[in-house]
Amino acid sequence: MSTEFVIDPPKVNSIPVEGDIRRFAVNRIFCVGRNYADHAREMGHDPDREPPFFFMKPATAIVTDGQDMAYPSLSKDVHHEIEMVVAIGKGGTDIAPGEALNHVWGYGVGLDMTRRDLQGEAKKMGRPWDTGKAFDQSAPCSALMPVSQCGHPSNGAVRLFVNDELRQEGDLNQLIWNVPDTIAYLSTLFALEPGDLIFSGTPAGVAAVKKGDVLKGHVDGLPDLIVRIIE
Repeated sequence: MSTEFVIDPPKVNSIPVEGDIRRFAVNRIFCVGRNYADHAREMGHDPDREPPFFFMKPATAIVTDGQDMAYPSLSKDVHHEIEMVVAIGKGGTDIAPGEALNHVWGYGVGLDMTRRDLQGEAKKMGRPWDTGKAFDQSAPCSALMPVSQCGHPSNGAVRLFVNDELRQEGDLNQLIWNVPDTIAYLSTLFALEPGDLIFSGTPAGVAAVKKGDVLKGHVDGLPDLIVRIIE
């Protein structure tokens, strides 16, 4: 017997796949905080390797297919954070680091957009970061590239240009927690599921954006991300 709903079910949020008409359905978005030493320092923290911490964004935060991102309300200090995105294709719990890459479907380029003023207020008051991190359109993402085409990137440039000016630059080999270790640790906290995304952390250079800015995110070997900030 088919299931009936009292309201229409939410639409499936998805990301295009490079070279494929099929799309990647998004389940949840996990973000790793302060996973580059230089970024940890610029945010006023010790970059020594401590257990990673995570925050989440809803699947509805995805911006893709060349769409613009609207500058969010209730903020006057919105920052860019460029990251490599890990797309999970096979779920699991308590995944061993040596098996973790078998759970990866592919990779992309994402922006963890942040209402820094609201995040700062939440930190001061000991409250969750949701209003600063999980707002609408806070997760622009490029098309995804399957592992069969890009392998498992572990080194290579991570860059963000704003209006063609280089703002952020790092290398994947500078991740404090690499992709296998991140997946392994995250899977002890949550049962990972197909469709989950992991934003792996941002290098130093985070800064404010303004309306009219054009952001271009780059990770070597992956499709570029281009997004424009509008009213």
